[in-house]
Amino acid sequence: MQLEDYFDLETPGYVRVKGTRVPIDVLIEEFNRGTVPDRIQKSFPTTTLEQVYATITYYLHNRAEVDEYLRRGRERAEAAYQEHLRRQPPSPLAEKLRALRAAPPDSSQGAS
Repeated sequence: MQLEDYFDLETPGYVRVKGTRVPIDVLIEEFNRGTVPDRIQKSFPTTTLEQVYATITYYLHNRAEVDEYLRRGRERAEAAYQEHLRRQPPSPLAEKLRALRAAPPDSSQGAS
């Protein structure tokens, strides 16, 4: 198996499934959640089952390296999100919604 057969490695620090816009990150996350390859492929119909299996095989053979790649990707995404928030703070409504989502469920509801 040649990596170039299955993965687009042209953008530094970003790996996609060749011929698609699907980053390997999402396929690996689904696999790590326990999703079977057939279901993963159906969720990302621009990929083939062979590409899904190739991604999983590469991951299993290079787990430490790929986990590090995924960690760096999460760090980049978080940094970009924080920069976005710095440049454009959320609206008061968005802040209120976040606070409501973060609050623990009200235990008095549903109690008789």
